[in-house]
Amino acid sequence: MSSPVSLLVTGCRGRMGQAVISCADEDADVEVGAAIDMGDPLAPALAQCDAVIDFSAHGFTTELCRAALDAGKHLVIGTTGHTDEERALIEAAAEKIPVVFAANYSVGVNTLFWLTQKAAEILPDFDLEVVEMHHRHKTDAPSGTARRLAEILADVRGVSYAEDMRHGREGDVGARTDQEIGIHSMRGGDVVGDHTVIYATNGERIELTHKASSRNTFAMGSIRAAKWLRDRAPGLYDMQDVLGLEG
Repeated sequence: MSSPVSLLVTGCRGRMGQAVISCADEDADVEVGAAIDMGDPLAPALAQCDAVIDFSAHGFTTELCRAALDAGKHLVIGTTGHTDEERALIEAAAEKIPVVFAANYSVGVNTLFWLTQKAAEILPDFDLEVVEMHHRHKTDAPSGTARRLAEILADVRGVSYAEDMRHGREGDVGARTDQEIGIHSMRGGDVVGDHTVIYATNGERIELTHKASSRNTFAMGSIRAAKWLRDRAPGLYDMQDVLGLEG
């Protein structure tokens, strides 16, 4: 029987960090070797782990990727809102260490990703909109999950995320174009995460919705990813890989 995977939990005093620690305590296949938050030294904590689960802030990504590379540790990155430069650094790190980088670690949401692609393939002439809502403390918009849903739709339609997304609408913006994909972000209360993909045409509408009521769903998914990485070669993976949903 293999020994438990030792985890470093970053952002340990945040909502997600606390959820990861709580769920890890209930999983015999992992143990929390170290937990740090902003300002805590990273190198000593890395020495006590096999893999890092990071739900801190995207501004920490640069330091974390460089340190994990030096230490040869596996990475599970759950932060969102990364800049293009930060994304490029994650991709570069994955050339030498295994990394799971996912917009959402929920099994249900990753099923939504799969369904979103299939529905878009079946409904090529439907108008596409993405709506998301999160708690009032979330700082980035749209959510990483909403962005990923829009990227999936854009890939299927052969349009550009950068050029064809419409982040809300205000004023006299004109009629909707065939290629645009709308994204709408709402913030309020303690909503953990709601996401809906809308396919609309004359006479009918289809909506695919996922609603999260507990952060434990994301925490358990990230722990599953950390365990899955144990025997993986260097590379950039996501939860579709972890769950075997690719292809």
